[in-house]
Amino acid sequence: MSQRAPVPPTDLELAALISSRICHDIINPVGAIFNGLEILDEDDDAQAKSYALNVIRNVTEQASARLEFARFAFGAAGSAGAMIDLTTAEKISRGFVKITQGKHKLIWRGAPGFVAKDKVKLLLNLIASSVTALPRGGEIDVAIAGSFEQPSFLIRCKGTSARPPQYLTDFVAGNPLALDAMSIQAYYTWRIAPTAGMRLEILKDGADILLVAKPE
Repeated sequence: MSQRAPVPPTDLELAALISSRICHDIINPVGAIFNGLEILDEDDDAQAKSYALNVIRNVTEQASARLEFARFAFGAAGSAGAMIDLTTAEKISRGFVKITQGKHKLIWRGAPGFVAKDKVKLLLNLIASSVTALPRGGEIDVAIAGSFEQPSFLIRCKGTSARPPQYLTDFVAGNPLALDAMSIQAYYTWRIAPTAGMRLEILKDGADILLVAKPE
């Protein structure tokens, strides 16, 4: 039996929720930078200053990776109809996965080339969902097949306690969920798939979870 899809948010609500999600992702790193700067200003101990500088470097890298990811995954990243280099998408994805502090390993399989912006946005959001599919860490294997005009994406999530990605599974199954700063990324992934001319599936293959996007 088919189930009722969620009521779409208005444009203003969608913009507000995505903004909330981006703020949620960077507020802790930015706060840590501020705390580190306070230590540098107020503490003359060399060891404390070295610790503060290390914290600032680490969290600045985290904030930068999150913002660069958001710019491409949620933002315009070029004019309408723009093409995005898959090499750029890979670099952004590696930076995003790196901030999980070594819990996740990204494997990228696919030839370099340019793909339509909306398809790349979908791929990036699927990679973000893959992180939630591996709460204890693991391997995210991204395979890109087909042509650059009509690509298909297969993301294999392999690791201890692998599970269908939080929220996205509900949206793909047609189960309505309340939208908030935590669920909006999954909702956006689900919504952008038809815009990109692709169909999403979430499958199990033994202990692995597969996220699949194919041309409609």
